[in-house]
Amino acid sequence: MNTSPLIEVPDAFAASYADENPGARTWLAELPALGSSFLDRWELRLDGPTRWGMASLALPVLRADGSSAVLKLQQAREESTGVIPGLLRWRGEGIVRLLDHDEATTVQLLERLDAERPLSSVTDEERATGILAELLARLTSVPAPAGLRRLSDIAAAMVADAPGAVPALRDPAERKLVEHCASTVAELMGEAGDRLLHWDLHSGNVLAGTREPWLAIDPEPLAGDPGFDLLPGLDDRWAAIEASDDPAGAVLRRFDRLTEAIGADRRRAVGWTLGRVLQNALWDVEDGKDALEPTQVLIARTLLEHRG
Repeated sequence: MNTSPLIEVPDAFAASYADENPGARTWLAELPALGSSFLDRWELRLDGPTRWGMASLALPVLRADGSSAVLKLQQAREESTGVIPGLLRWRGEGIVRLLDHDEATTVQLLERLDAERPLSSVTDEERATGILAELLARLTSVPAPAGLRRLSDIAAAMVADAPGAVPALRDPAERKLVEHCASTVAELMGEAGDRLLHWDLHSGNVLAGTREPWLAIDPEPLAGDPGFDLLPGLDDRWAAIEASDDPAGAVLRRFDRLTEAIGADRRRAVGWTLGRVLQNALWDVEDGKDALEPTQVLIARTLLEHRG
């Protein structure tokens, strides 16, 4: 029997998440009791307002010994199944540390970082890019654990889906660009890599910590080539790119810095970045859009022109 009060699910989170997938409403209905059960199970006390992202709640808590932590509640689905194995493999090296977990529900107890100080708050563009590059290099240097989703499978599905999605784009040049991305991925997918990828490493997913100055959060772990992890860092902090006298040059400088940090072959890194552009294009078409995001187009065309 739970002795902790039922947790409150913010209305804004429930409204934004309710239509995410067929099981979302059921999960939301069970969420207050689920959170309460883990407060009891791990002897936790609430310690501040609840935060939330696109797919999870984060409850600041105090442990029985008085130390601070975060209880993260996230629906168990394909995107989240690799989170716990990934965090266990990383062991807190460059990323938030997993203190406890429940595999059946994917509920996690995490070290508490400073949610008020994301890397996106660092105004020095060069410094912020350097921090992101260092974290990316550390995270992708780790071999992926067995059983994780594999880039090879995702790449094969993207290549298969591309012909059906391309006609939905109204601009012939964008259709040609997506076809080019798909053909590039087709050439690479036989050697898709085995490193542990974060899949969404950008400055909003890096927080200040005490154990280390900066630590990554919210991974969606995947086994694959580190080049597939570059795009979130490339289109991050886009205002700085737009403010540049030479946006294409700014993209290239950022790409080179990230690629050098992970020690990647440049042509393969270009190819897998085009794979991420393809993935985003397929998602956009699935959402009913008939045009690509301009940032994605600029990145893809810039890399294609300078892939040597």
